[in-house]
Amino acid sequence: MNSETVSNLVTTGVSSEAAPVEVDEPSSKRLRPATSDVWNFFKKLGPDKDGVEHAECKGCKKVFKAGGKRYGTFTIKRHLDSCTQIKHEDIGQTIAELQLKMGSLKIDSGVARDMFAGYVVAGDKPFNMVDDRRFRNWVKYISPTLKLPSRNTVKADIVKVHKREAVKLKKNLVSIPNRICLTSDLWTSSTNEGFICLTAHFVDENWKLQSKILNFCHMPPPHTGFELSSKIFTLLTEWKVDKKIFFITLDNASSNDTCVEHLKSTLDVHGSLLCGGEFFHVRCSAHILNLIVQDRMKICGDAVYKIRESIKFLRKSEIRMVKFKECFEDIEGLEYTTALCLDVPTRWNSLYAMLASAIPYKKAFEMYKVKEAGFREYCPSSDEWRRTEKICDFLLPFYETTKLMSETSYPTSNLYFL
Repeated sequence: MNSETVSNLVTTGVSSEAAPVEVDEPSSKRLRPATSDVWNFFKKLGPDKDGVEHAECKGCKKVFKAGGKRYGTFTIKRHLDSCTQIKHEDIGQTIAELQLKMGSLKIDSGVARDMFAGYVVAGDKPFNMVDDRRFRNWVKYISPTLKLPSRNTVKADIVKVHKREAVKLKKNLVSIPNRICLTSDLWTSSTNEGFICLTAHFVDENWKLQSKILNFCHMPPPHTGFELSSKIFTLLTEWKVDKKIFFITLDNASSNDTCVEHLKSTLDVHGSLLCGGEFFHVRCSAHILNLIVQDRMKICGDAVYKIRESIKFLRKSEIRMVKFKECFEDIEGLEYTTALCLDVPTRWNSLYAMLASAIPYKKAFEMYKVKEAGFREYCPSSDEWRRTEKICDFLLPFYETTKLMSETSYPTSNLYFL
């Protein structure tokens, strides 16, 4: 009912006892719908006791004062950059989808650069991909208004994303009530530079297992146990988790024993270790299996060497592989179903894969030796084949156990301890 209708009713003598008249409020006082994109990530709770509007984050469930002339959306916009439960790329994707539905796409350059930096990191892309003419032409065709960053800008953006994510992770590690487990390893690069990696494993507030690399940094010599301990303690102090450590898993290098003893005594000064650090050092089970297998392989390397050299000979040229596959036509019941593979020196389980791929084709190896004279010096003898089959049987349980221990998303101790 508008104002003109009200005035007509009054002039025609409608008594005051008549039904109440509904009068529309002026349009200036109507509540405008929330148009900000941040409301896709927040739930309005209405006014509190103090009459101030409140909103709850859909990710971490934190409540903020938001809405109205006094507070607006500045606070909750700033929270989106630090919320550990909402990914920054999800924000950009949601905004893009909403704008597409509305028929107008407005690209936020900041969000676009952050999403592109995440893509470069996750895909292990080179920085100079932005200099590729075809890539730039494709982006320009998709969005003529989008300005691609330079390679130096991409590098700076990645550093910015790393710092932002590190702040989030540090807050998360400090806030969780439970203990944190560590794994660490040391590598030497092809240029003889040492690097140390420190990884944290913990259960978050949603009871999900998380594994986060805290540091992958340069480790200058000497790589003694004392220096390793000092480096790890410094990193833990920077992350402010030095009083929340449960245990650390290391391989069986002698320097790690010294490292653990010194680190345990350092952390236990304030009594922060459980049971006085009795369970602080956990030896890497996969490395123990590796030592067992490597020690065993020292006495049976000749047969393995022949298998390895035979496969190298066959895979060296396509013609040799074609002739080798022709041998299967002369052997009844034998088919070439699984490709021959070579082992990797640093991964003993690949040795089992190599032997397991070669043993079924023993007759084909013998047949090819008859056709190709140059292959005779590489092909294993009957005795060496028998030894290889025994080696393969020996390696099988170690191979299966290593596969069990390599899983990361669920407990494995109950699967292999028996």
